[in-house]
Amino acid sequence: MSKRLQVLLPEAEFRHLRRLAKRHRMSVAEWVRQALRAAWREEPAGAKQEKLQAIREAAAHEGPTCDIEQMLREIEKGYVGKQPE
Repeated sequence: MSKRLQVLLPEAEFRHLRRLAKRHRMSVAEWVRQALRAAWREEPAGAKQEKLQAIREAAAHEGPTCDIEQMLREIEKGYVGKQPE
């Protein structure tokens, strides 16, 4: 089911909007719908504060810190040294 949205714009902005829509060969309403969809795609999924909190929590942990090549060698060494059960 569709819902109506009313947006009031100054006359100059509406004229500019109408020219943009005409340039793209679409109605003003369709141009606005597409602009809103594009804006939604750009918006990050999830709250900024939640993401920042997750990063802070992850950064608080001490993890392996060394050169990636050294880490891969140690992982490989661990695989070779394991005995099958």
